[in-house]
Amino acid sequence: MKLRRFGNKIYGGDTLINLTDIRYLPRWVVLILDLCFVAAAVYFSCYVIEKLTYSVQSVFYGRNYMYFLILGISVFFMFIFRTFTGIIRHSTFIDLFKLFMATFCTTFSVGVGSFLFYLVTNERLIYMSIPFSAIFFTTSFIFLFIFRLAVKEFFYYAREYRRSAQRTRIWVLGIDEQAVAVARAVLDNPNLPYHIAGFLTQRNDSARASLLGKPIYSKDKIENTSKEDLMLDGILVVKEMMSKEELNQWVAFFLEKDLQVYKAPTLQQLRNNDPDASIKSLQIEDLLNRKAIKIENDEIKSRHFGKIILVTGGAGSIGSEIVRQVAQYEPALIVVLDQAETPLYETELELRTNFPKVNFKFVLADISNRHRLEPLFQKYHFAMVYHAAAYKHVPLIEENPHESILVNVLGSKNLAFLSSRYEVNRFVMISTDKAVNPTNVMGASKRTAELYVQALQEVDNNKTKFITTRFGNVLGSNGSVIPHFKKQIEKGGPITITHPDIVRYFMTIPEACELVMEAGTMGNGGEIFVFDMGEPVKILDLAERMIKLSGLEPDLDIKIVFTGLRPGEKLYEELLTDGTKTLQTHHEKILISKDACLPFGQIDGLTNLVIKAALRRDKVDVVRNLKNIVPEFISNNSVYEALD
Repeated sequence: MKLRRFGNKIYGGDTLINLTDIRYLPRWVVLILDLCFVAAAVYFSCYVIEKLTYSVQSVFYGRNYMYFLILGISVFFMFIFRTFTGIIRHSTFIDLFKLFMATFCTTFSVGVGSFLFYLVTNERLIYMSIPFSAIFFTTSFIFLFIFRLAVKEFFYYAREYRRSAQRTRIWVLGIDEQAVAVARAVLDNPNLPYHIAGFLTQRNDSARASLLGKPIYSKDKIENTSKEDLMLDGILVVKEMMSKEELNQWVAFFLEKDLQVYKAPTLQQLRNNDPDASIKSLQIEDLLNRKAIKIENDEIKSRHFGKIILVTGGAGSIGSEIVRQVAQYEPALIVVLDQAETPLYETELELRTNFPKVNFKFVLADISNRHRLEPLFQKYHFAMVYHAAAYKHVPLIEENPHESILVNVLGSKNLAFLSSRYEVNRFVMISTDKAVNPTNVMGASKRTAELYVQALQEVDNNKTKFITTRFGNVLGSNGSVIPHFKKQIEKGGPITITHPDIVRYFMTIPEACELVMEAGTMGNGGEIFVFDMGEPVKILDLAERMIKLSGLEPDLDIKIVFTGLRPGEKLYEELLTDGTKTLQTHHEKILISKDACLPFGQIDGLTNLVIKAALRRDKVDVVRNLKNIVPEFISNNSVYEALD
């Protein structure tokens, strides 16, 4: 008998044979084994008949020819029905039916042969042939069936053992219905490289219980036992069934125990074998992400359905997400404007693929060029303008203040003025928390744009509603801290942080854009909407958590280096100016900031002065004019501190 074996491995002195790589047995070996079971069935049948007759002597003694006769007939019908040609470990109902027919035909033929033999010779070929035939048929079929079932089950458990040895061993956090459903979906999906080894719960009354045949462990089990003794690699969490606080507490506990934390995809993805459905390592975004704002406002659809919408900065992180959300409301046309050629082209490819029924127009243009913008307003008669185009990187703008004026101030001024002239229904500008008590040029330029937009609202004969939204850092946006830290971790460090005490607010891109969409409908014009962003996050804690989530140790595997505050950077950001009052809206997470305003004539003149300074590339004069427009602008760690 030839058996081809692959992957023999030695682990700690124990030989692990890769049984699932054994190729199927040759057909003649299967046939011989089947005949052995048939012979055993004959012997068993003879034994039972002898016991039934209470005979002192064996009534089958010396009748070895009977064995050869039955085995010969069995071979004949096994060839007829080809019972030995299938791969046993993959036996199906068809194989079972073939066994039944071969056994039945063998039994019937033996019975008929025995009867004919008796008619011719007046001697019995088989003693008590009818009871013998019944016992033989039942016994031989059961023996052959159990043989195949045993082989099939053996290979199944061997395969499962091999998979569990090669897969990542994980516990599922929770014992509720959703956790059990996720575990069942993982167990039923052989393509996933994970082995569910148990369930974890805070309860202490489940120690002797099990789910899906897997043990249930309490939190104490992990606290008092090492992961090596538990043979545990990580924990699978179902993020949707926990609050942010619960998730953070559990993750902190798991990371202390040096356990990898994984998050489960949705049940629907797992059940449908979605190619995008995979268990992934938990990311820092999952811990910072709060429950997103859910918009339940029918007015949003009415303001976009069948309308022409302009989105500036449409190739950026915020702008492209606004386009995606607007596209869901079936507008007549979305004009996507950006000055970055490659990102705009990539955005076009994505949007045309994902929204084939939506009409798009992609425009490569600079918003500081009013002559390029005005023909668009003349041609398309926009119903809404979402203004997301801006320069945002603080250190770069601190070095090039004139450029921020041309985009953040002049560009905003062009768009707002044209929106008013061509009677756009609503103009929604996206601002930043850095515009509050600014310590850098970028924040001051955005505050200047806010002042201009607010003032334009009060101009006589203006019919456009100008609305401003203000929020903090966006998770995953281009150039933000989290992608930057990820790249540094991938390179082996170090992670660079400007100051150990620096803190920031965070929100997700979809959440930020939902705020923009909501504000665009609830505003009456002239408001600055701010968002309750929860508690600020310490950047040092963020970096340490990201390192641990990557399976590494801070300052051991990845160094953390403090580089000092950058020009214009401050330790913490604010959403409201000192002494600013707020008003509630119908959404509990959205407030209206009652910031001080300037008359339109005054802000228009002041912005003209700073724009002229920018055109002259006079950095000092640019910043001096900004400080005149925004008195609370006090430079920090910057060469422009001399102007304060």
